[in-house]
Amino acid sequence: MRSSRTLALQFCGALAWLLLSVTRAQAQQPAPPPLRLEALEQLALKNNPTLAQAEAAIRAAEGRRKQAGLWPNPIAGYAGEGLAFDPRVRAYQSNQGFFVEQTILTGSKLAKDKAIAAQDKAQAEVSAEAQRLRVVSAVRVLYYETLGAQQLVDLRKQLADLTREAMTISEDLYNIGQADRPDVLAAEVELQRAEIEQLRAENGLTRLWQALAAVVNEPSLQAQFQPLRLDGSLEVEAPPFKFDELLATLLRDSPEIKAAQTGVARAQAVLARAKVEPVPDVFLRAGASANNEYNEIAGRRTGWEARVEAGIRLPLFNRNQGNSAAAQADLLNAEREVQRVELELRTRLAESYAAYLNALGMAARYQREILPRAQRAYDLYLAKFRQMAAAYPQVLISQRTLFEARTESIAAQVELWQSVAQLRGLLLMGGLNAPNTSLGANR
Repeated sequence: MRSSRTLALQFCGALAWLLLSVTRAQAQQPAPPPLRLEALEQLALKNNPTLAQAEAAIRAAEGRRKQAGLWPNPIAGYAGEGLAFDPRVRAYQSNQGFFVEQTILTGSKLAKDKAIAAQDKAQAEVSAEAQRLRVVSAVRVLYYETLGAQQLVDLRKQLADLTREAMTISEDLYNIGQADRPDVLAAEVELQRAEIEQLRAENGLTRLWQALAAVVNEPSLQAQFQPLRLDGSLEVEAPPFKFDELLATLLRDSPEIKAAQTGVARAQAVLARAKVEPVPDVFLRAGASANNEYNEIAGRRTGWEARVEAGIRLPLFNRNQGNSAAAQADLLNAEREVQRVELELRTRLAESYAAYLNALGMAARYQREILPRAQRAYDLYLAKFRQMAAAYPQVLISQRTLFEARTESIAAQVELWQSVAQLRGLLLMGGLNAPNTSLGANR
């Protein structure tokens, strides 16, 4: 009995030592390096599934383009005539053989079908480029938002530490009779509020980190529930933009404009194809058969003979009038779509540019005017409080003003850099939206 108890104690001791060693080893592991925006962009371009979908759509469009240029297959078959039910007659009247039939397409229909499919492929390529911009923009917007949340967590921790220190000072002053009990209670309440705000900031950071990891779609990042540290700063100077230059770039390079222009080219190709549809195709049939009928001139059975047929479908009633009219209307719709997209982009750019200017002005005002004054007021009140020349509520008010200003400054900087990301990304957003592949798929 004594031996078993000793073994159990030794086992528990070894287990505790093992757990302690593992804990120490985990604690001694170096923290991963901070993540840079450029690295996140490269990972997203490599792993985001929507980009693979867009590439697959291009390959599918290329396959349909190849298929559109192929000739119809010939028909080969058997033909029999005079197959009488009476076997005494069948031997002298039957005519059996084979044939080959081929349809000859006219009016360059294959080339025009291929031209339509080529425009579908161009649409898929434009869609892939648009999706690439969407993914990059989404990474940048989430990066800046997460970076702001990271700074907000640091700020909330700093506020909680300062509040905790102030509460300790208030308690010390109260113990020596230099402070009132309400001052201590106010400090305790303020500490509770600061810790609640810190908790909310940490949970907000975790939510944004998960959204960023989803767009990047890197398994090692998705496995990290707790956010990794991001490298970067929101306080660097934002690039200056001019509305006219942004508009010119947008109307020239936007994939939405290119998609609309490709839609016009496709509608023109469809109309050209509809116009040649009435041009009749030619079918040719040729073959040979063994004729068992008696030929009086030759004085024997006719034997093998050739057969050739040719024909066209006369466009008397159906000259593809309806499809031509529909194609003409679709072309008009596609041309107006280019104008509509241009007007929509102008409107969206005006909204984004206004948001950029607002955020730029707010961020500059906070950095140059508001934050220095709030910091100075807080430092003065804190110094007086430590010299017992000011009450704690005055310190509390100035401290709250300072940290509210810092929080608003971070929000303004996040908004500024998100606006910059949207403007640089040609106003395309939605890194996890499915790429638009309906055009090629429906054809």
